[in-house]
Amino acid sequence: MSTLEVKNLHVSIEGKAILKGLDLKMQTGEIHAIMGPNGTGKSTLSEAIMGNPAYTITEGEILLDGENILDWAVDERARAGLFLAMQYPAEIPGVTNAEFIRSAINARLPKDEPISIRKYLKDLEETMAFLDMPFSMAERYLNEGFSGGEKKRNEILQLMMIKPKFAILDEIDSGLDIDALKVVSKGVNEMRSPDFGSLIITHYQRLLNYIVPDVVHVMMDGRIVTTGGPDLAKRLEAEGYAGLRDELGLDIKLAEDKA
Repeated sequence: MSTLEVKNLHVSIEGKAILKGLDLKMQTGEIHAIMGPNGTGKSTLSEAIMGNPAYTITEGEILLDGENILDWAVDERARAGLFLAMQYPAEIPGVTNAEFIRSAINARLPKDEPISIRKYLKDLEETMAFLDMPFSMAERYLNEGFSGGEKKRNEILQLMMIKPKFAILDEIDSGLDIDALKVVSKGVNEMRSPDFGSLIITHYQRLLNYIVPDVVHVMMDGRIVTTGGPDLAKRLEAEGYAGLRDELGLDIKLAEDKA
């Protein structure tokens, strides 16, 4: 069992404080969801965990199995088992899907024990079929010319092939129609195991109807302000964030407040 822990994390962008003392702890075998209003720092948390240098960590720790990884480069974090499915996946002309995924898998294996071509192609074909993706997409350049739904399926394909310890899914449901949402959810649910954990960042309950989380966290103003079970997400969908903020006695301005 592996553990990912964020302790008293403070993060700023261009001098503006975004995260203001965030605490979070999760283990493999668990699915956690983070919900919150726009601008509260959800995507900042995902980028900070993965080590995006545009985000300045001014205080706190990020621990993977008890080891502080703040000084680790992005590729070191990925090799150690962290994975980020981004809200807006990048296009990389000249690098095919198949090449990218195989390189990512081999980066986590001993240098003298790369995955065999035969096994890799077999696993890739089976996984793409599971996600209702034509195998021809394997030879297309990474995300180039892909629709929004194709990009999100491709992120889940990478997730299932690479098999990280922890996957951070940043608004993986953004812009998906119901069919694509079901396929993406099927892939994440297939990954559920004692060796895998996921942190799902979303605005909407609809994704959590398909990927039922063990724990739901609510973020406001750069912190996690409350934690509960799946019913908490349903309540937020029905009532919004203002009622919860007022119940908790928080002096926070929300975008949904009337001017």
